[in-house]
Amino acid sequence: MYARHRRAFLDRMADGDLALFPGASLAVRNHDVEYRFRQNSDYLYLSGHREPDGLLLLARGIEGVPESSLFVLPRDPERETWTGRRLGPEGAVERLGVEQAWPAAELAQRLEEFLPRARRLWYRLGDHPRTDRLVGRILSSARNKSRQGVHPPAALLDPVPVLHELRLHKDEDELALMRRAAAVTAEAHLLAMAQAGPGLGEWELEALIDYTFRRHGADGWAYATIVAGGANACVLHYTENGDQLADGALVLIDAGAEFSGYACDVTRSFPVSGRFTPAQRDVYEIVLAAERAAVEKCLPGEPWAGVHEEAVRVLADGLRSLGVLAEPVDEIVEKELYKPWYMHNTSHWLGLDVHDAGTYTLPGGDRRLLAAGM
Repeated sequence: MYARHRRAFLDRMADGDLALFPGASLAVRNHDVEYRFRQNSDYLYLSGHREPDGLLLLARGIEGVPESSLFVLPRDPERETWTGRRLGPEGAVERLGVEQAWPAAELAQRLEEFLPRARRLWYRLGDHPRTDRLVGRILSSARNKSRQGVHPPAALLDPVPVLHELRLHKDEDELALMRRAAAVTAEAHLLAMAQAGPGLGEWELEALIDYTFRRHGADGWAYATIVAGGANACVLHYTENGDQLADGALVLIDAGAEFSGYACDVTRSFPVSGRFTPAQRDVYEIVLAAERAAVEKCLPGEPWAGVHEEAVRVLADGLRSLGVLAEPVDEIVEKELYKPWYMHNTSHWLGLDVHDAGTYTLPGGDRRLLAAGM
């Protein structure tokens, strides 16, 4: 899968092009405790490498430069005793299918050799300061050696627009991973619904959901699990999960598993006591109808924005039926009178990030049409 992703990007490069994609580093939580490592999604998409401090180099048609190279942390028995096993350069070639791999400490030396051979450099400045400094130093040095026949790349290109367009269209391997994440997510939600009851802590449902993800082999959550009882659900990204569930209230759960880096995202609301009040049911049925109308618009050839527009029309009609708004549906939609109750969009891309890569409009402002694999 990752080799196909690399090939797809290489096919969009020209002869003489070189591209650099840094991976993520460990982040400190506090003092000498680090957060659990999560790889940079662009780097993961192209490399499959899940260890920190790596860098992927792709080159097309540059003599003496391998087409795909990884710079990775070397094997180190002492460090691995403390922090876990590493692939090392040999393992990276064997397991990840790249043409060549070197110890990360050789990055500067290799870039000093390779960069002056490139006609164009694909690299996004600003996301990885340490690599920014290294690349900048090497390019500056090359400019100062022009009389010696050393020349830096003539152009700097941002790889992200091309890469994110590739990430937007999932292949069958990616879709299979996302379906596994979805299945695990669905089971966790159903277990939480069965367990919920008055007096239970939001944190207890959070623990059940996160446990279920891990029990079924998921990496963990794709985003911090939200369990919001009562008015807490009016905070869109409520993550404290610190209150007890009240009898007669609704509870909203927004939770999704991550499987091999690929995310799921599901939000459901249900009554804590197991039975809706009449007012709760009225609102719930309107939201359910809006969801179903939106899903019916999720078809190849339909505009992405049409999904939201369809849901908004149903919600606008529902607000009228409840007596919350009196204006005609067209006016409610046109003037966005629904916004106090529905201030966000209906949908977003999903993949290696829960709010995944890819634009929602095309260059020039044209509406993006949905396609198979999105």
